[in-house]
Amino acid sequence: MTAKDRFVRLIAATGPISVAQFMAESNARYYDSRDPLGSAGDFITAPEISQMFGELIGLWLADVWDRAGRPAPVHYVELGPGRGTLARDALGAARRFGLIPQVHFVEASTALRRVQARLFPQAQWHQDMASLPDDAPLLIVANEFLDALPVRQLVRTEAGWRERMVGLERTQGGDRLVPVAGERPMDAAVPPALADAQPGAIIETCPAAAAITGEVARRLAAQGGAALIIDYGRSAPAHGSSLQALRAHAKVDPFAWPGEADLTAHVDFSDLPAIATGSGARWLGTAEQGTFLIALGLGARVAALCAAAPDQAPTIRAAAHRLAAPEAMGTLFKVLGLAAPDWPDGAGFQT
Repeated sequence: MTAKDRFVRLIAATGPISVAQFMAESNARYYDSRDPLGSAGDFITAPEISQMFGELIGLWLADVWDRAGRPAPVHYVELGPGRGTLARDALGAARRFGLIPQVHFVEASTALRRVQARLFPQAQWHQDMASLPDDAPLLIVANEFLDALPVRQLVRTEAGWRERMVGLERTQGGDRLVPVAGERPMDAAVPPALADAQPGAIIETCPAAAAITGEVARRLAAQGGAALIIDYGRSAPAHGSSLQALRAHAKVDPFAWPGEADLTAHVDFSDLPAIATGSGARWLGTAEQGTFLIALGLGARVAALCAAAPDQAPTIRAAAHRLAAPEAMGTLFKVLGLAAPDWPDGAGFQT
């Protein structure tokens, strides 16, 4: 039975489900059944574009660890590590500066765990952050992790605010999953400034992203360490649905391919610093990905790689452009840095 069939049966039997439930269950089915990354998958992340991305992340980690006094032992923790490409490139670069941490992957997908084990057979895997070790500082990286967490949406109707749900539309061509408004009034959950918004307006929040950020911050405060959260999203609050689906590198209807397309939503970086500092960590800053990578030495790394492999120079430059150019990933993607209160600032941020 396909994921769509399951949703159709569930909704037909019990009524519409929340967008958050739909997104969570769809992505769980999607990630547990395949390797979605790379040219043969549905999307490509920054580490798959070029080794330079991971190398610069590794240098950032090595630098902040070195200036913190080179504590040992230390744990490298990656949330949603994909194929393990970022960890391979980052830790390969960090090793040259003496940083050789124990590796921990927070990964729920059994399919991706098998892929990661090819590069890191000695890694330790965790279903969530609760089982991470508490005996040493943590160097945490979350690249394109928060965007896949389920979002909750409220929609303004003629009768007031309601939760945005996923319902069923019966057509001659078959059953369709479609967004609908719930019946329960949700006006009390809406900021006063939006209480009288026009019908059709949508508010989107991600409680899971806030919870993860808070847990990262609490870990850093208790154990020491630093973290980078990298994702696509906005630096100021915005309204409307950002839910999107990618299938075979093309955008599709978010409700048409449950379990067979990658569902994501923009990360709201505007509220994460307050969540982190309120949980005991220090906010190092939030930077656009392009600005961050250039500050870490992307230009110098491009020059070095081009000099070492002149025949690959056009490909190397194209990859750097894709990572850092404003019209590519450079502006849309953001980097948020966190650290324990007694750890040093990290390079690349201007608070």
